[in-house]
Amino acid sequence: MAFCRACEPRTPPGGVTAASPPLPLPLPSRRYMGAVGSSRVMCDNVPGLVSRQRQLCRRYPEAMLSIGRGVAAWTAECQHQFRRHRWDCNALEEGRGNAKLSRGSRESAFVHAISSAGVVFAITRACSQGELKSCSCDPKKKGSAKDSKGHFDWGGCSDNIDYGIKFARAFVDAKERKGKDARALMNLHNNRAGRKVGECKCHGVSGSCTLRTCWLAMADFRKTGDYLWKKYNGAIQVVMNQDGTGFTVANKRFKKPTKNDLVYFESSPDYCIRDRDVGSLGTAGRVCNQTSRGMDSCEVMCCGRGYDTSRVSRMTKCECKFHWCCAVRCQDCLEVVDIHTCKAPKSAGWISRT
Repeated sequence: MAFCRACEPRTPPGGVTAASPPLPLPLPSRRYMGAVGSSRVMCDNVPGLVSRQRQLCRRYPEAMLSIGRGVAAWTAECQHQFRRHRWDCNALEEGRGNAKLSRGSRESAFVHAISSAGVVFAITRACSQGELKSCSCDPKKKGSAKDSKGHFDWGGCSDNIDYGIKFARAFVDAKERKGKDARALMNLHNNRAGRKVGECKCHGVSGSCTLRTCWLAMADFRKTGDYLWKKYNGAIQVVMNQDGTGFTVANKRFKKPTKNDLVYFESSPDYCIRDRDVGSLGTAGRVCNQTSRGMDSCEVMCCGRGYDTSRVSRMTKCECKFHWCCAVRCQDCLEVVDIHTCKAPKSAGWISRT
C-alpha cells in the first residue's frame, strides 16, 4: 500500500539508514550493505535469498541499499502500530532470540503486507532521488492532464510508483512463488495487498488554481501503516479450496476477501509467554498502563500475572511561555512518575516443544 500526495514539498524518507533485516525479507545485513562495489560477494553472502532474489541483487546492487532503508521504515512502523499490544513486532529483530512468526496468523499477514509496502516505498523514493541507475521520475507524468478541478500541467518529478511496485513484486514474491502450499498463497496475497496504491490527487499550487503545475509524491509512510492497521483489524480468516489453487472464507457469514484485504489461516496465540516457535517474546518486563482499559492495560498486557511498580525521576519541560517574536521558552522540571512493568511467569525461559 503506497499513498500519494500531490504538489507538496518533497522530503527524504526520514533519513532512515539501512538496518539488519527482520523477517520475512531476507535482505543484506549491515556488514554486506557497504559492499556494493562487489555485488557478487555481497549477494552470495546474504542468508536466506532464493536464486531469483540473488539474481536481482547482482543486477541491481544499489537497490539493496534502498531496500535496507525500506526495511528500517517498515520495522519502525510495525513497532509503532503494535506498541500497545502483547506482540509488538520486536520479536522479528535480529538478536532478539530469532522468534519467527511460524503461524499463518493476523500478525504474519500484517508483516508481509507492510514489508512489501516498505520495499515499494523505498525503491520508488530512490528512483525520484536519482539513487538508482535503472529508474528515474515517472516518465508518464508529462504534458497536460485533467482532473475534477480542471486542467493542469505535469511538472517537477513525480514518484515512479509503477517501477517501485514492479521491483517489489519481483523481489519480495520470489521466495513465495517457489512454494505451492497454503502459506505461500497467503503470503503472496498479503504481499500484493501491501503493494496496492492509493489514489493520487493533484492540487493547485496557488489559491486561485487558474494555473496548476502538479506532481505526484508518496505520502509519509505512517499513512500506509495506518491503512494496513485497519486492514489488520479487519483481516479475514480463510481456508484452502479443494483444488489447492486458492482459498475461501472460513466462516460463510463473512464476505469473500478482496485483493485489498489481509487474510490469515490460523488464530493468533496469546503471546503471553516466550515461545520461539510462534514468534512470541512474552510480555515479562513490558510497560503497562494502570489506568487503561485497552490492550495496553496492566490486566491485559500482563496476562493476569500482575505487575511491578517502580518510582522514577525524570526531567520534563514545564511552564512554557511564548515570547514575541518568535520563541517558546520552558523551564526544566523534575517529575516523579510510577512505571508499571509486567511480572515474569514462573518459568521465564523459552518454551521447548521437543
